[in-house]
Formats: sequence, structure tokens, C-alpha cells
Amino acid sequence: MSLRADTPARPAARIRRFSRAERWVHRTTAALMGVCVATAAVLYIPQLAVLVGRRALVVRVHECAGLALPVPVLLGLASRAFRADLRFLNRFGPHDKVWLWAALSRDRRRQARPAGKFNAGQKIYAAWIAGATLVMLGTGLLMWFTHLAPLVWRTSATFVHDWLALTIAVVLAGHIGMALGDPEAREGLRTGTVSQEWAKQRHPLWRTRPRP
Repeated sequence: MSLRADTPARPAARIRRFSRAERWVHRTTAALMGVCVATAAVLYIPQLAVLVGRRALVVRVHECAGLALPVPVLLGLASRAFRADLRFLNRFGPHDKVWLWAALSRDRRRQARPAGKFNAGQKIYAAWIAGATLVMLGTGLLMWFTHLAPLVWRTSATFVHDWLALTIAVVLAGHIGMALGDPEAREGLRTGTVSQEWAKQRHPLWRTRPRP
């Protein structure tokens, strides 16, 4: 017996990807990072500095946002789901080498890029941005509290801080560009759930569970 034409289609199965705590950690961290990048641009691009003015205020906002940057992650450690995902991000398996080789060789076939909940690119990005944030925090403190170190240290800290900031801006632009190309991934960060079909295609090794 055929179904009637006006029978409503069953909604696609969705699975839980991120908890509410994880989504707030991501949003808050992204907002603070955006403030850091925007204020840094105002401080180092003369045209923007002239347009905005109030350099002392911009410096203060930049410093406060930089100091607050690790706070969302530290608060997120209270979440069991967040701690579990940190463990996933910190573990590399044989399939991650396969994924990286496919990415480097520009092999776009789905079967050539096996991934668990997070692929190798996401793991590398998470590790790199975490390390870069700590370096930026340390060098920023040396630049802010001038009595903490001799002049040569402060000069070196300024050099590292400025060039690493530029690198972070480039990497973040790439990160945002990839997110714009994957609407389902953005949906997961916005609502916490993704379609089961997307999970099977992009993260076939992820042991998914239906949304409760």
C-alpha cells in the first residue's frame, strides 16, 4: 500500500553533538577572541586608530579581553561533557594520520578522511589555538607589567606578541571560512544537535547516540 501524497515526511534523525555548557564556552571564547582581534587591529592599523580614537580605552579593552580569554574554558571544566570532548581532542589515533594524509594530498573522498567526533584538523587547530592563547597571555603580561622582566625580555615579548597575533588572525579567518562552508557544523554549535546523516558522512567513527 502506497503512502498518501499529503502524508508528512518523517523528520531527519538528529543526534546530540554539544551540550549547552560547551556551546556557551565556544560562544564566549569566540566573542572574547573577536574583541582581542578587533582591538589589536585598531591599535596597529593607523587608519583604524585615527577612525576610532581613544587609544587608552582601546588598550584597556584589549587587555581585559585578553586576561578573560582563558576564563570560559576554565569554567567549562565543571561540565562533564566538556571534559570528555577535551579528551577526544587530545587523542590522536591511526585514522587521524589517514585524515591528514588525505587533506595534504587534497583527496576529498569521504572514505579517505575517517574521523571520530573530531577530525585531525580540528584536533590540531584546538591544540594550536590553546597554545597560542597561552603564549599571547604570557607575552601580554610582560608588556603590561613592565617591572616583571628586563628590557630585552619585554622587547622579545612584543615581537612574539605582534607576529603571533597576525598568525592567529589568519588562522581564525581560515577557521571561520571552513565553518561558513559547513552549515550542519554551524547548526551543531548553535543548537547542539546535528543530523545523523551528516555524522555518518563527516565523522563515521564517532559513536553517536540519538538525541534524548
